[in-house]
Amino acid sequence: MITSGISFVGFKSNKILTAKVKKLKKELNQLVKDKDQVITSLSKNYKSNYKKDQLKKYKKNKNFRVIGMGGSTLGTQTIYSFLKHKIKKKFSFIDNLKNNLEIEKQKKYVNLVISKSGNTIETIANANILIKKKEKNIFVTENKKNYLHSLAEKLKAEVIHHNNFIGGRYSVLSEVGMLPAELMGLNVSNFRQFDSLIKNKFFFNSLITNVKSTLYFIKKKKFNSIIINYDEQSENLFKWYQQLIAESLGKKNKGILPIVSNMPRDNHSVMQLYLDGFKNNFFTFFYVHDPRSQQIKSSEILSSHKYLEGKNLSDIIYAQKSATEKVFNKKNIPFRSFEIKKRNEKTLGELFCFFILETILIAKSLNLNAYDQPAVELIKKDTKKLLI
Repeated sequence: MITSGISFVGFKSNKILTAKVKKLKKELNQLVKDKDQVITSLSKNYKSNYKKDQLKKYKKNKNFRVIGMGGSTLGTQTIYSFLKHKIKKKFSFIDNLKNNLEIEKQKKYVNLVISKSGNTIETIANANILIKKKEKNIFVTENKKNYLHSLAEKLKAEVIHHNNFIGGRYSVLSEVGMLPAELMGLNVSNFRQFDSLIKNKFFFNSLITNVKSTLYFIKKKKFNSIIINYDEQSENLFKWYQQLIAESLGKKNKGILPIVSNMPRDNHSVMQLYLDGFKNNFFTFFYVHDPRSQQIKSSEILSSHKYLEGKNLSDIIYAQKSATEKVFNKKNIPFRSFEIKKRNEKTLGELFCFFILETILIAKSLNLNAYDQPAVELIKKDTKKLLI
């Protein structure tokens, strides 16, 4: 167990020297000591740029629409889908450009328009098409002159400032994710678990040995990080993780390709390749125990499958996960395994912390800047040139 909500089994040990572990521990301790600004956003000491009183006038609304791209929406989508059983509000997400964007004329939305730069072209286009007169609007953007800041002023909308030292993919525990979580009616203070986690030796050691193993795989030219996901409500978590890893590490001809594989569906497509195909992959198993799982109708089960009597879907999925892990062990395929015991804000906050710290430490070890994405910026500039 890493925490009361997360059971974790790491990669089998490899031959990386103890000196590498000591170096990683030193780097993590230094990050904490230096009060790295991104890491500070994971802490309870982080001061949000909004007050709860500001949001009272929006809490009676039932329909919310989040308009943004990439890290501006992925964290919020993760929170909404992972904790949907606790949320009574309806949130929809506009996170791409679509030629046939459906506009529901009957519903009254509160629009949350999120962009750090305030100049994201897709967000500007979608906001232009979707926002109607007399709707309530909240803009989250940097405190400087940009398109969305100017639009917010024109609409007399609420403006919450996005701190410029937190990039989108690292912003989930800042205003970007926590303001929507507040409107969902969730306990926002429970998400920021960094302060207790960093004192938890099981968490600390699991994180370090996991990073050590990942660096070993990279050295051995295993570049595909495949997530074997057994929880439908966690699909957005791994879309968030996919951006985090790809944008943070994909530089200077280095990086890891994160691939999300949803189970048990993918047992009937790509699993054959994972088991008997090329060997440049390493895997993450992810399962959430769900007490609300639907029950098999025992009275309607044919005698040939009596073993399914009394089982629910969660039992079947867990059996498939366990069987797959056994086969992976037999074939010496490298994997780690997360089992989530409690689906709540605290556990999700712990997962956010684990993956963010993991990414930053891997980047440091590879001499990469975890916080920029220079190649993507080139596309943004050329797109603008073509439209002018």
